[in-house]
Amino acid sequence: MRPEDAHEAAAGHGRAGEGAEGAEGAEGAMPSELRAAHRAARGRTEPDGTEPDGTELDGTELDGTELDGTEPGRTDPIRSDPGRKDPDRTEPGRTDPDRTEPGRKEPGHTHPNCARPDRTEPSHTTQALPRPLPLRTTPRPLTLNPHRDGVGQVPAGRPPGPRATRRPRSLAARARRENATAWAFISPAVLIILGLSIVPVVWSLLLSFRADDLVTPGRWVGLDNYHALTRDPGFRTAVENTLVYAGLYVPLSLIGGLALALALNRRIRLIGLYRTLIFIPFVISAAAQGVLFFFILDPQFGVANSLLHHLGVSPQGFLSDPGQALYLLVLISLWSGTGFCVVVYLAALQDVPPELIESARLDGAGRLRVLWHIKLPSLTPVTVFLLLWQLITALQVFDLIYVTTKGGPLGSTTVIVYFVWEQAFQMFTAGYGAAAAYVLAVALLVVGTALRLYRRRRPGAAPDGAVR
Repeated sequence: MRPEDAHEAAAGHGRAGEGAEGAEGAEGAMPSELRAAHRAARGRTEPDGTEPDGTELDGTELDGTELDGTEPGRTDPIRSDPGRKDPDRTEPGRTDPDRTEPGRKEPGHTHPNCARPDRTEPSHTTQALPRPLPLRTTPRPLTLNPHRDGVGQVPAGRPPGPRATRRPRSLAARARRENATAWAFISPAVLIILGLSIVPVVWSLLLSFRADDLVTPGRWVGLDNYHALTRDPGFRTAVENTLVYAGLYVPLSLIGGLALALALNRRIRLIGLYRTLIFIPFVISAAAQGVLFFFILDPQFGVANSLLHHLGVSPQGFLSDPGQALYLLVLISLWSGTGFCVVVYLAALQDVPPELIESARLDGAGRLRVLWHIKLPSLTPVTVFLLLWQLITALQVFDLIYVTTKGGPLGSTTVIVYFVWEQAFQMFTAGYGAAAAYVLAVALLVVGTALRLYRRRRPGAAPDGAVR
């Protein structure tokens, strides 16, 4: 055997062990002829103990030639020459092309079923890792879809497809369904507002220019109802009583509410109970208050005259006395309306920064100076709100007077709202009463506008919606 054949047989014998496991399954599915050819190509040992080329298992051929490629008594020229390189061996750092080329088949493996998986020797050379990319510090700009100008719009020059024409229709249909659902939910509230607020306001405005008794057909009189109000002594008395009632109730409720809030703005025992007792009268309705005080102030059987009798004071007329009735109504209103001012002022006092109060006291300021220079300026927005609220409440008082005095005695407690009710539902002059109602509405509008302008022009005032 030639040296080249011996080296090739040795190499085939070494590689046969490596691919034996991968070829076991393929040999089972081959015909006997292909299986024999496959074994012959791999140099696999036959069952009789010899290889197909006559090599025995002891490493020698039948003719005495050893597997190292040399015959007995013959020197291998490749091994004997120290300067000659073996072509089958690779130098350090050099890669064997027969083992590194993917897809290359070894000689002798021509059948597709005999192909074994390629083997790649790992490379011992170290590869440089790629340098990491720098992190992006600036935000990426938002860009629109270049294929569309907008939602559901196609650029000019491109025919609209089915998807471009279907999307706007679906969005429009969805918007219509949402609007219909929203209107279905708010329609009851809208009907109530239209039926009880807007329609009566417009109808009463038209009624103020007519002479109408709500029974027979009316007639248009223009501004005659407003001219008649200027010459009516009853309306003049109602305006005077309303101004007196508002002039007493509004400032006294603000001052009393501030005083009680300052007294309750401290940590003492049962402070929550005291605050609750002061606020409870505000929750009671005006009609219930009127019935309660009507029995207390009754001239003959009332509790008030009974106490005065025990104290040695002569009985009083109270609500039946024209000189006392209006002032007693103011006191009843203060008993119930002051609680609201107390709660609002107390909440505002708790929002005053404690650092300001502490720094003022360290500078030597007393309680009056702290109240005048720190607390009251902080309470100015709340005071303006309470002033407007209490003024509107005073100008619209009706239920307390209706339950207690019914405008008497001798018209001493008749206010504008009670005058409107009397003209419309007792005298059946609805047009005249509507005119008096619109005079009151104009007065409320003027007062509200004046307070709003004052709040805007006041130096250092916070803008609307700002928290001070």
